[in-house]
Amino acid sequence: MSDNILYKVIFFNQSKVYELYAKDVYSSDIYGFIYVSELVFDQNSSIVIDPAEDKIRDEFANVNVLHLPMQSIIRIEEVKKKMSCKIRDIKKGENIASFPSLPKHSK
Repeated sequence: MSDNILYKVIFFNQSKVYELYAKDVYSSDIYGFIYVSELVFDQNSSIVIDPAEDKIRDEFANVNVLHLPMQSIIRIEEVKKKMSCKIRDIKKGENIASFPSLPKHSK
């Protein structure tokens, strides 16, 4: 496996969409989960600091491996270069839901 491979992992967590970058992504030994390790963050080598990137780095500071449930994964992409990591709210009308979802109650 090449050291140059970089994955963009987009997943759903508690009504938010996370976009992270990692060097290792594969099917976990835990059935129904995706193994994500070697998370990649900016090294703060520039003067401009991205607050979203800082928030994600702090949230995952002590994480060696993420085991994400398959149903929370929106997309995994192999990318050529790292962009900014993000945490964003789901936009109104955006068709993202966890699976299986609970039925909506009608009034």
